[in-house]
Amino acid sequence: MTRAELRAGLREAGVYLVTEESLSAGRRSEEIVAAALEAGVRAVQVREKDGSARRALEIAIAVRELTRRYGALLIVDDRIDIALAAGADGVHLGQNDLPVATARLLLGDSQIVGLSITDAGQLAAPDAAEADCLGVGAIFRTDSKADAKLTGLALLEAARRASDAWATRSAELGRAPVVAIGGINAGNAALAARAGADTVAVIAAISAAADPGRAAAELLEAMRLSRGAA
Repeated sequence: MTRAELRAGLREAGVYLVTEESLSAGRRSEEIVAAALEAGVRAVQVREKDGSARRALEIAIAVRELTRRYGALLIVDDRIDIALAAGADGVHLGQNDLPVATARLLLGDSQIVGLSITDAGQLAAPDAAEADCLGVGAIFRTDSKADAKLTGLALLEAARRASDAWATRSAELGRAPVVAIGGINAGNAALAARAGADTVAVIAAISAAADPGRAAAELLEAMRLSRGAA
């Protein structure tokens, strides 16, 4: 797929599963991803902060096979080497990782580069305008990332305004999707959508659930209903 198609896929996904095996109640990340994809999730990020690089690559390769089967996107958190080795659709970077332009040089122009936004000032930096996706948060309180800065909904609204403005300068790529992350579940996903999120990213809401497939389906339904009400 082209970058434009990958951006569109993230805008339309509604729910974006982020893996973390240490938060998966003793289950393997591949098992969680399979259940989520079966329920309808069409975007997955492999983010394995607590395990080894070797295990993260193993997960990414397995998830790549699953996402191809379901026609879903695969993004790898931080690790450009793992993204390349697994044939992922792109990477997601934090503010302290490589610049977006450098990551794109390494990956090539057919893959996407997402960027975490945790402060309004970051939206003025070149990286933000060059990113293919803005991951904004933590929107709500979260236990999945100990050092997460609580941003609330206001930053999400600001990111959506910025994304809308940049879209006029890159019409061929389409608007960069805005993804809300941090403490999101089926009960509050609609708040994030109304504030400007195209898609919500979740870790524990699916990975730690007793029934990951059902949790994924409930999140997808919440996002579907919020879009219908827009």
